[in-house]
Amino acid sequence: MTKAGSKGGNLRDKLDGNELDLSLSDLNEVPVKELAALPKATILDLSCNKLTTLPSDFCGLTHLVKLDLSKNKLQQLPADFGRLVNLQHLDLLNNRLVTLPVSFAQLKSLKWLDLKDNPLDPVLAKVAGDCLDEKQCKQCASKVLQHMKSVQADQERERQRRLEVEREAEKKREAKQRAKEAQERELRKREKAEEKERRRKEYDALKASKREQEKKPKKETNQAPKSKSGSRSRKPPPRKHTRSWAVLKLLLLLLLCVAGGLLVCRVTELQQQPVCTSVNTIYDNAVQGLRSHHILQWVLQTDSQQ
Repeated sequence: MTKAGSKGGNLRDKLDGNELDLSLSDLNEVPVKELAALPKATILDLSCNKLTTLPSDFCGLTHLVKLDLSKNKLQQLPADFGRLVNLQHLDLLNNRLVTLPVSFAQLKSLKWLDLKDNPLDPVLAKVAGDCLDEKQCKQCASKVLQHMKSVQADQERERQRRLEVEREAEKKREAKQRAKEAQERELRKREKAEEKERRRKEYDALKASKREQEKKPKKETNQAPKSKSGSRSRKPPPRKHTRSWAVLKLLLLLLLCVAGGLLVCRVTELQQQPVCTSVNTIYDNAVQGLRSHHILQWVLQTDSQQ
């Protein structure tokens, strides 16, 4: 790959005032670093070489005022070509350019432009027109700049539209994501509440079961004293004169027996029997004794002494 300086000597030797002529140097690439070291060279002639592309750092040569790139094999210009804001004269005759970078609209100082003999896009070719004289080349520069500004504005609007669409899509995605997250949170909250309710019911059931188990022995123990106390409560209060009552009971029992025997001996045919005769005699004596109150007086005296 041939560079200027390896074939034609040092670049400074080619510098004539502010003009640097590197035409017909059989260049395959531009010596950007060497050119950057010569800010005095505001006019650069790179015509009639074998250049197919320009490096991106070529756009840093902002001191250039006039640039001749005619009769090369350039297929496109760098995207940042518009950084050459001081460029006034540009010759791109006889290359292989189809379009120009959008940044071309930033070349506000451009006054002269030649795009002849390039396979330009039909719209761009119509805008550029012919550059057969000075006037046409100046018109070409003005019209192309205006066209590229329009293209730049259209692209900016399209970019803004795409950004707006992307923002809307992003908002929808975010809203959808937020809705999904809210739904998931609500689901987790509901599941947590259900789990808590289930555990609470289990706890209440377990607690109720324990209470029932605790009540059973208490009821049994409570019933036992109650039954005892009830039995105690049903006991008749201690009676006074228990001995007298015992005697009276005995007498009543004896009287019942005697009454039964008397009834048999007095009513039935057994009254003529010796036993019944004795019973009747005893009955008569008992009746006489009761009438005289001897027995009752004896019982009362005995009870008072106790």
